Amino acid sequence: MANSKTYVLASLIVGCLSFTVIPNACAEDFYKGKSIRFVLGFSPGGGFDAYTRAIARHIGKHVPGNPSSVVENMTGAGSLVAANFLYNNTKPDGLTIGHFHGGLILGQVLERPGIAFEARKFKWIGAPARLEAVCAFSRKSGISTVERWANAKTPPKMGATAPGSQTYDMPMILNAAANLPAQVVSGYKGAAEIRLAVESGEIDGSCEGWEAMSVNWKKLFETGEAVVVIQSPSKPLPDLPKVSLAINLAKTKESRSIIQFGIQDISDILRPYALPPGTPNEQVAILRRAFSATMQDSEFLSEMKKARLTIHPMSGEELEKTIASFFKLDSTVLARFKEILVPKK
Repeated sequence: MANSKTYVLASLIVGCLSFTVIPNACAEDFYKGKSIRFVLGFSPGGGFDAYTRAIARHIGKHVPGNPSSVVENMTGAGSLVAANFLYNNTKPDGLTIGHFHGGLILGQVLERPGIAFEARKFKWIGAPARLEAVCAFSRKSGISTVERWANAKTPPKMGATAPGSQTYDMPMILNAAANLPAQVVSGYKGAAEIRLAVESGEIDGSCEGWEAMSVNWKKLFETGEAVVVIQSPSKPLPDLPKVSLAINLAKTKESRSIIQFGIQDISDILRPYALPPGTPNEQVAILRRAFSATMQDSEFLSEMKKARLTIHPMSGEELEKTIASFFKLDSTVLARFKEILVPKK
């Protein structure tokens, strides 16, 4: 009897080491009593933080062993600090998940300074939704329509975190492709800090994801202290049926292509979740399944509805494929984006 038990235990250990035998039991043994850490590249108060904390509250239910989760805000350079940390300073043990702005991937393609990762080597888990960006201005700025923005005598100050974020890239692209003047002021830690700067009159406006902005700027919109003047999707968002579409401002084929790719197409990958390179494929698969299950979890979806955060998920495999396509950009298009988005030395 003892020999039989010893044989079964030995077989289980060997199977767990190879992850070829009873993978759920092995995964439960690995994750039980442990904690999954989410390294988040932005400060509390914005959409990236809201999505991450909600996912962290529910994903453990869908991981064998039901591990707990903890969120760590690691701000800096528009989430570049977090992305570089995940790539270079994190053990590939399936216990750390990173969430940073997907615009940094385009930053690597454009050879922006400071990028210390190879995007195609991350192990992508998935994304909860597209980032549908809008640009809004304070009443004090005097900009309430696209026409007033275009005719502004002084370029309005637009708050941003850093190059690679939608807060930075969108106004820069609109300036180049639609002749909308903008003085981009970067260096803010996150959406909450940008909103406070708008309220104080330090800056005039910002371009951010509507899901988060509709909540964070709610009082400003309700009181008329701020107004949305442009939106990025190909068709109006339900909340903004009369707000101008960025793509309609394009006057040439080139400008349309710039807005299409740089603002619309890239929206698919702007909220990615990733594991560091070298994470075992078995654990990547476990966390991809858990992420997918979380996106369908009724309690999670109820929470998202109350928070007014949309869920239109992309799988890790879809993210991987889309990201790979960014590295196949036409050289002419790539050169134009470098002119627009890479800060001049």
